[in-house]
Amino acid sequence: MPSLPPAPKPQGRVLGTQFKPISPGAYLSDQVADAMALEIRAGSLVAGAKLPTEAALVAQFSVSRTVVREAMSRLKSLGLVDSRQGSGVYVKELGFSPLNFDAKSAVSKQAVVQIVEVRRALEAEVAGLAAVRRTQADLKRIRKAITGLDLAVQKGGDGVDQDVQYHRAIAEAARNPFLIGTLEYLGQFLRGATRVTRANEARRTDFARQVGEEHEAIVRAIEQGDGVAARQAAAAHMDNAIVRIEQADPVFWQQSGVQLASALVGSLPGG
Repeated sequence: MPSLPPAPKPQGRVLGTQFKPISPGAYLSDQVADAMALEIRAGSLVAGAKLPTEAALVAQFSVSRTVVREAMSRLKSLGLVDSRQGSGVYVKELGFSPLNFDAKSAVSKQAVVQIVEVRRALEAEVAGLAAVRRTQADLKRIRKAITGLDLAVQKGGDGVDQDVQYHRAIAEAARNPFLIGTLEYLGQFLRGATRVTRANEARRTDFARQVGEEHEAIVRAIEQGDGVAARQAAAAHMDNAIVRIEQADPVFWQQSGVQLASALVGSLPGG
């Protein structure tokens, strides 16, 4: 019995999918991208389907070519579509959604606070695991990192790199590659937030002293193998970092704080 030929893959836009003009306002490209992403995720535009041409999308959404191109770029970054040289843009098979951030609604100070909140959730757990899984070699690395941080500050440095190394040493002691991978991905944002918080803390001796005491409390709990205390100390460290941001001199945000935080927001997709 002859075998049936394989079913052809869709080569054009799914019939019945017609986009509506979007409402005037800010971030037109995001509105276009969101509308198309909704159709893709709902299955109205299936994997392998060819998207309408740029000219057709311009007409359907009543926007400029630049807006459509920016929307296509965002859909590609989300892993929803793929360009084929000389052929067009096609819907991709949906897999795991990539981690994505939208910083459009975040002002500079708010963005820093939100990143510290992410750090609190992650690093409290990291510290708790490190306390029960650490080895003597881990403890030496953590102590070395915190000593390096103190020396950097004493020499007049901002200590950002050393601060990151300190938290990285604790993460490695947690023995969880998924946590480490998540922290590495977020590193581009965490480093930016750390740069802001440390710049703020360096302006006041009481802030700098508090940070040193909080770091010591985390290390001490890890050394004692007390997971509960380590989680509490790490969470308190992040909570206090938020308080210090809120208590920052307004001049700080008018000058260096805004500049540093703007770089943070600008590094986020769509920022």
